[in-house]
Amino acid sequence: MPVSATTTKTTAFGILGAISFAHLLNDTMQSLMIAIYPLFKTAFQLNFAQIGLITLAFQFTASLLQPLVGLYTDRHPLPFSLAAGMGCTFLGLITLSFASSFPMLLVAAAMVGTGSAVFHPEASRVARMASGGQHGLAQSIFQVGGNTGAALGPLLAAAIVLPHGQRSIALFSLIALLAMVVLTGVGRWYRQQQQRPHPAAATAAAPLPQRQIVQTVLVLLGLMFSKFFYFASISSYLLFYLMTHYGITTQTAQYHLFYFFFAVAAGTLLGGPIGDRIGRRQVIWASILGVAPFTLALPYVSLEMSAALTIIIGFLLASAFPAIVVYAQELIPGRVGMISGLFFGFAFGLAGIGAAILGQVADHWGIETVYHLCSFLPLLGIIAVWLPDLRRTSRA
Repeated sequence: MPVSATTTKTTAFGILGAISFAHLLNDTMQSLMIAIYPLFKTAFQLNFAQIGLITLAFQFTASLLQPLVGLYTDRHPLPFSLAAGMGCTFLGLITLSFASSFPMLLVAAAMVGTGSAVFHPEASRVARMASGGQHGLAQSIFQVGGNTGAALGPLLAAAIVLPHGQRSIALFSLIALLAMVVLTGVGRWYRQQQQRPHPAAATAAAPLPQRQIVQTVLVLLGLMFSKFFYFASISSYLLFYLMTHYGITTQTAQYHLFYFFFAVAAGTLLGGPIGDRIGRRQVIWASILGVAPFTLALPYVSLEMSAALTIIIGFLLASAFPAIVVYAQELIPGRVGMISGLFFGFAFGLAGIGAAILGQVADHWGIETVYHLCSFLPLLGIIAVWLPDLRRTSRA
């Protein structure tokens, strides 16, 4: 039986570190935009629905373009598209810092989303190329960079943007320039891999009938709906919920958002390797359904216990995503870019739609209602029972 070229090489940890660092820079800029919502809400007199629309503008461009980028680059690899996409993020940040109206905020958010649409499917492909066969580990290293960046965003917002105002956002365009330099180097390695002859790889055939593959993809998308709709309630509205429910300041609430994103980074780092060892189906099952008791308790606890539950929820929810992405890549072999783009794009789209819908709920029934309703979402994790065990199928 032929051996895939990927499995004949050692893991390229230098490239994984570079792509993870670029992911950190990319998602620092993304979470920074979310963390400064209170500034925009005050400066532009926005309601919660308009806050949700800013998130939707960012997530909508990312979710629509990512699968298309991945589908195209599966057939026509573009090693330097990573740096080019980061250039779009650079322009988005400059626009965001000088925006004088709500429509300009939407345009800036859409530009940052376009940069992410190019970055994620291609960066995920590079992570798999550099994995040396340890696909879950590589995906976790790649994703933990993004989640670490997401944790840093609120801290940078509290330290720099909130005290110094909207114009200080322009400073973060320097992060985009640094990311472009790193990604140019990654692009050179990517191009070398494309030019280098590899041993003949096996033509990977789908291990399941077409109908079961479609059913399994639908189950995965349902699980992601549960995960990312709930995730939107935390990432977009936790600040407002804590300030309303507990009467704390914006700066104190920022630290709670940092705790959540830090836990997300830890969960992401461990989710992939655990999936490599015990199976991705088991990780998906435990991380989504297993978080339900904690989300159900969250609206009824003290501020201190809320911080503890937020950490647990972030850790468990995050451990699912590396497992879901690699599981889907193994379910449909040979379509790394398309699958990565589809699932990253679906994640962005769900987060954007969720933010917009939950913003409407918060405007009409209060921000606390959002957390009571969303606490039931992880119960949808029960549908993971319909995920086939791909390891057992492959052995058979």
